[in-house]
Amino acid sequence: MCLTYRSFAATAAVIVMSLVPCVAAAQNLKPVQLPAPRTEGGKPLMDVLKSRQSARVFSPDALPQQVLSNLLWAAFGVNRPDGRRTAPSARNWQEIDIYVVLPEGAYLYDAKSHALKPVVAGDHRAVTGTQAYVATAPVNLVYVADYARTGQAPPEERELFPPADAGCVAENAYLFCASEGLAVVVRGLIDRTALAKVLNLRADQKIILAQTIGFPKK
Repeated sequence: MCLTYRSFAATAAVIVMSLVPCVAAAQNLKPVQLPAPRTEGGKPLMDVLKSRQSARVFSPDALPQQVLSNLLWAAFGVNRPDGRRTAPSARNWQEIDIYVVLPEGAYLYDAKSHALKPVVAGDHRAVTGTQAYVATAPVNLVYVADYARTGQAPPEERELFPPADAGCVAENAYLFCASEGLAVVVRGLIDRTALAKVLNLRADQKIILAQTIGFPKK
């Protein structure tokens, strides 16, 4: 019994010690206050529409924090004093959340404070899609509909409106990338069960789309 107990204790100690780095990594993922978005400048709208396109080859170089700030504000930031946003949403539900998956961890974009809230530490980019390039591209945005914000809306509205709203957010990101010369592609091929587990989503949160963004690979 003594040997068995000691073997069990030793095994348990190894398991606990192996978890310490994970706990430490989670603690080290701190909130990120993004710099104020720069809302001036950019290319003329018609030029942006002419150059808008999808790309599937990305440089691994990280986006500067100012560029990430501008991107998230353009996609679904607050653009009016009443808290309304750069993309429309049905009944002003504002039910689309942007999860920002970076090499160091996954964050939730808080538009009101224009900050990134930690969700999970570690490199989870590969889980954001089935394509190989998602694992090395610097930024993957995941658009999640929070159906708790849709209230008592009829089932048809709950089914149709959130995907349409997510599409508006994704198009804003497309246009920003076209203006800034960034590579971008929106994606629907996702193992949603696996990604929802990584992001700790509730049952009433649904992954709609993902979008990969980075510098073009030269």
